[in-house]
Amino acid sequence: MHNLVIDIGNTNSKIAVFKDKVLVFFQILEHFDQQVLTALIAEYKIVNSTVSSVKKADSQLIAVLKAKTNYLPFSTNLNTGINNYYKTISTLGQDRWAKIIAVHHAYPQQNCLVIDAGTCITYDLLNNEGAYYGGSISLGLNMRFNALNHYTGKLPLVKWDRELENIPSGTDTETAIINGVLQGVINEVEGFITLNAKNNKELKVVITGGDATFLLEQLKNSIFAPQIIHDPYLVLKGLNEVIAFEYVQKN
Repeated sequence: MHNLVIDIGNTNSKIAVFKDKVLVFFQILEHFDQQVLTALIAEYKIVNSTVSSVKKADSQLIAVLKAKTNYLPFSTNLNTGINNYYKTISTLGQDRWAKIIAVHHAYPQQNCLVIDAGTCITYDLLNNEGAYYGGSISLGLNMRFNALNHYTGKLPLVKWDRELENIPSGTDTETAIINGVLQGVINEVEGFITLNAKNNKELKVVITGGDATFLLEQLKNSIFAPQIIHDPYLVLKGLNEVIAFEYVQKN
């Protein structure tokens, strides 16, 4: 049985097809094309589908899924066995919740810190008792560069290289901005890992998002490196777990 899951983010959207729990197709899209989506549904004989979105989902997209698949409206009210203590579930980001569901199934009874380095950087902890209380939301890398330019009179908008292995020293204004933003993010990430590792034994750190590869490069020599796992498909896996729980385990 094939499931179609879609993660609509602030910048790009990701679409994936799972055969049971095995990923068989993945693509990053800027915009959805109805014909492409219809062809994908036909090619893989999609049975079930769902969508996570950080904004209002495209009504035409939902209409196609409803017409051609068994469509499951995803929300933070759907739960696969997690003790959710978040105080305002209605405002919890669907992508954050999908990632918590994913690690709950991938690493049962383990302390997991999920770091998503995307438009924003989010930090969410699921403890080894399957309890989720929430986390933190911070500025993403591009947002920090844009803010320095937008809220000052003279600082330029700096473009940075995601392939950087070494963060440059701040020997002029441009490199000072690059150093401040990038080193600041690394210090922030290490700080969150340190804090959570102190309070949660044998902590696993799962990093995802568009800037995850950069973070991994910078953290490769960190004392936390052995604990860090890179999973670019975390949201998609969480959505697929919800489909499996709602349509398979309950029936």
